[in-house]
Amino acid sequence: MAGHGTSSGNTAHGDAALGTPHIGVFDTGIGGLSVLRALRRQLPAARCTYLADSRFNPWGERPADWVVARSLQLAAWLIERKQVDLVLMACNTATTQAIAALRARWPERPFVGVEPGIKPAVAATRCGQVAVMATPGTLASPRVANLIEQHAGGAQVHRVPCPGLADAIETEPPESPRLAALLDRFAAELQATGSDTVALGCTHYPLVADGLAARLPAGVQLIDTAEAVSRRVASLLPVAARAPGADGTPGALRLLATGDPALLQQAARRWVQPDAQAEALALPDLPG
Repeated sequence: MAGHGTSSGNTAHGDAALGTPHIGVFDTGIGGLSVLRALRRQLPAARCTYLADSRFNPWGERPADWVVARSLQLAAWLIERKQVDLVLMACNTATTQAIAALRARWPERPFVGVEPGIKPAVAATRCGQVAVMATPGTLASPRVANLIEQHAGGAQVHRVPCPGLADAIETEPPESPRLAALLDRFAAELQATGSDTVALGCTHYPLVADGLAARLPAGVQLIDTAEAVSRRVASLLPVAARAPGADGTPGALRLLATGDPALLQQAARRWVQPDAQAEALALPDLPG
């Protein structure tokens, strides 16, 4: 998890000082809902704007310079147009490739990212074999290499790229044959590593954790960092954000998608809030 805020340690400001912080969250699609769900539990009073870049999902196999440029564009919209107090990058690919650029662009603004839970996975393993399943872009990033170097210790960390899985989770119904085939394939690859602990290195993957676990040997642990990420966000915001208002009403939630918002709305109603509404957002394409 890229969980620290700015390099200077600043906390959120603006409306956050009044106890009603506004959190901007972005991901390539619905995967970040797994983090948003934890965030809403941790900070029920906070206002949240969730931006899904579904027009260009998935990002996991795109060039790093494109990921950086698009991340800057989405963050700029949240910061400059919506005046959010903190930006949560609910995407492993964006975090591993772009969070440094965002912090350099807005040094006064807290950013929290998500990364494969390599450190907790290594701490949890009993046999010394750990697998990290993620998009090819995430696994190829220098940041993941650094995480492995820093935290592997005496464990062997196996990188298991899962091309197409995030896209299938995004676009297929839960019981689709295509999604089932991909889960079969990647569960077999995970099992072949001999790992007893698997770090879920894409925010889409917790949405199919039950199906994945059913295909793995009993006792294999799946490590999801959503709760740890939400706790880190909470540490940067006022305590008042951690309880709903006097009438029990949670903070406002706005969902936007650069593609068809119907998919985001359907997923949000399943995973986050039964009456969630999503709307379309038109953003310019990147040059070239």
